[in-house]
Amino acid sequence: MLSDPELNVDVFVTDVIMPGMDGLTRVREALTESPDTKVVFVSGDAEDAFGDEGPKIPHSVFLPKPFSLNDLTLTVRSQMEEPEVTA
Repeated sequence: MLSDPELNVDVFVTDVIMPGMDGLTRVREALTESPDTKVVFVSGDAEDAFGDEGPKIPHSVFLPKPFSLNDLTLTVRSQMEEPEVTA
């Protein structure tokens, strides 16, 4: 779906640890099609979610589990309000 040029993704929201492909790898892959898309990573394993180096994904934030619906809403809204990057 992400390769569809008609699709406009404002924010990726993904768990860091998932079966198959982890969220960090999936987002890196998706950003090849939509490099300026904002990202919200979530995980219940905050300490080990990204290792020592962090996600190194531009325009990304981390929301630790557990979180409320309000926390998620505010985080996504904050990402959507972040200014666009222009080259």
